[in-house]
Formats: sequence, structure tokens, C-alpha cells
Amino acid sequence: MGFSTRQIHAGVTPDPLTGSILTPIYQTTTYVQPSVDEYMTKGFTYSRSGNPTVRALELKLTDLEGGIDCSCFGTGMAAVQGVMLAFLNAGDHAVISDVAYGGTYRLCTKVLSRFGVEFTFADGSDPEAVAAAVRDNTKLFLTETPANPTMKCSDIAAISAIAKKAGAVHAVDNTFLTPYYQRPLEMGADMSIHSTTKYMDGHNATVGGAVISATAEHGDAVRFIQNSTGSIMSPQVAWLTLQGCKTLSLRMDQQSANAMAIAQFLEAHPKVEQVCYPGLESFAQHELAKRQASGYGAMLWFEVKGGLEAGKKLMDAVEIWSLAENLGSVESLITHPVTMTHADVEEAERARVGIIDGLVRLSAGLEDVEDLIDALDKALDQV
Repeated sequence: MGFSTRQIHAGVTPDPLTGSILTPIYQTTTYVQPSVDEYMTKGFTYSRSGNPTVRALELKLTDLEGGIDCSCFGTGMAAVQGVMLAFLNAGDHAVISDVAYGGTYRLCTKVLSRFGVEFTFADGSDPEAVAAAVRDNTKLFLTETPANPTMKCSDIAAISAIAKKAGAVHAVDNTFLTPYYQRPLEMGADMSIHSTTKYMDGHNATVGGAVISATAEHGDAVRFIQNSTGSIMSPQVAWLTLQGCKTLSLRMDQQSANAMAIAQFLEAHPKVEQVCYPGLESFAQHELAKRQASGYGAMLWFEVKGGLEAGKKLMDAVEIWSLAENLGSVESLITHPVTMTHADVEEAERARVGIIDGLVRLSAGLEDVEDLIDALDKALDQV
């Protein structure tokens, strides 16, 4: 079946008791067992370890990514942490994309480093730089592509080959493009990570995360952490995300088309210093983005001439676009990473990886693109 069919039907069946077309919300703590000898014959014992509503979403995401298993978490960061706890021990080393979400950077440098885990933030756009970062104790590669917020792309197949040679696992944060546009497991990655908060939900209604694994072994390792740390997704969040997934392809196509039109408008505007969107031919890695994904997504950034102060004026003045810390929703959002999503990244590190003070990040939504462009045009007039 095609992707749009599977995003609706995969993982779910009519409720056997009532015929309900929607999976019920199993808002329950525990599950009564038939007998001591028949313990867990129905598959569930306690909702920290597994829940039917959550399992339906896990099966759907497994199907969409082409994996073997999936574990859903309470947040996207819990999913990233689940991967790291599953495959890293004290004394181990991990290679992380040099440009990554601020929460990922904070988890590595401020939390896990306290327990003897070492991290190298390598330029994922340069496979040679990634290979040069490998050590004897390297156990994990985490690649975020396109990266938040600079949109830097990394060669998934090349890094997967490096990880395999090193005897390590390779996880790809696929939040920005989703399995509709980009399929890391088919390019050799071992796991695909999502903040389901973003495009999977798509409506600013939930926070959640997911890890889809290519093998049962890796899936079991992540699920063990999900259960041991008590970080499973709640059934109500899973139910809402199940509904959001049904329109994923439609939303992605329209939001991406809006993003392209907005990027082209900004690139031609005299008050804009630079625009970064993978769909533009001016994007440094346009050919890589075109080769390993079937779409360019709805995320872009630009810099207003005049730098930080000009960017602040624009963000404070723009209408329709909401100043907020999220992305992937039907509402268009505008964000200043330096003071919002990446505030915990040191200034020198931000400068090293290209997160400039004047960077304005856009998440294109589903509004009429003419309205979105008009709002940006009027805000630019006030700069």
C-alpha cells in the first residue's frame, strides 16, 4: 500500500468489542491477568511497560519508517535519551552532529558527560570529519539531518557505513522530514528518532517522541530503557498523535510548498542578507538534499540586513506568524534560536557551527501562502 493509505490504516483495526473505527484511549494503570500461569497472555501488564493505545501508534510508526519495532516516549528528548542510555555506558564515546537541537546538546554536555560518557560534535556534512572523530570506544553516532536550526544536511548512507565499520550504531533524528520525505533505515541507519510533537502530531496539541529500530535487537534495547526509566508516552497523547498521522503527507506537501514560496520571496527581498532552505539551488547541499530525500520540508531560516537588532524588530512586528518554540504545526511559527531553542549552547559553540545571532527560523504552516508572505513583507518594511 502507498504511504497515504498506510498513514491512515497501519497499526489500527476497528475495536473488536464495539466496532469503533478509532482506537480507544486505554486510560488504565494495570491489566487483570487470567491466572498466574497465564500471565501476560493478552500482551499487557502495567501501562508503564506497555499500553494498547500507545502500541497502536508504535505499530503505525514502525510501518511508516519501514522498521521492525518502535518505542514511543513522553517527549522527543526522552526518545533521544532512550537511545543514548540504551547504547552508551560510562567510558564510551559518541559522535554527534555538530549542529543539533539545543536540548540534545544540553543532554550530552550537561547531563550524560557527568557519568563518564564522552562526546565529539563532528561536521555531519563532511563524512571524512565524521570518520576522523571515531575512537576505539565509539559506540553511537547520532545524526540530525536537516539540522536544527541551520538546515545543514548530512550524508546518511556515508555515516551509516562509517558507523558499521566502527562497530557502532547509527541513529538519525528524522524529525524535520519525517518518513514521508526521508527514510534513514533504507539508507543503512539503525534507528530513526522523532519528536512526534512536530509533524506527526502537527497541531501543537502534544509532546512526544519515538524511536523506530531496524532490528529486533536494537528495538529491545530501547524498549528496556523506555520501561526502566518510566518514560513511555501517555495513552491520550498517543491517541491524538494517531489522528495527526493520518494527514501527515497532505500537510507535509502543502507546508513544503509554502516554505519554497516563502524562501524564494525572501531570497529576492532587498532587506534580506541570506536565506537557507534545502529546496533553493543556492543551498550549499542542495544536491545531497535532493538525492536522499523526496521533499525539502517546511523549515528554513533567514537573516535580515542589520543583524540581530533588525531580526528582533521583524519578529516583534510580524503578524500571523507566532513567536514560539515549536515547529511542524499547522500554524506558522517564527523562532529566534539564540535566545530560545539553543540558548543553552555556549556562544563560542554557536559561532563555530553557524548559529548566528541574527538567524530567524521559520516553520511554514498551512495558512494561505500569500498571507504569510504579505505578513513578512510588512514586517520587513518596518525594519
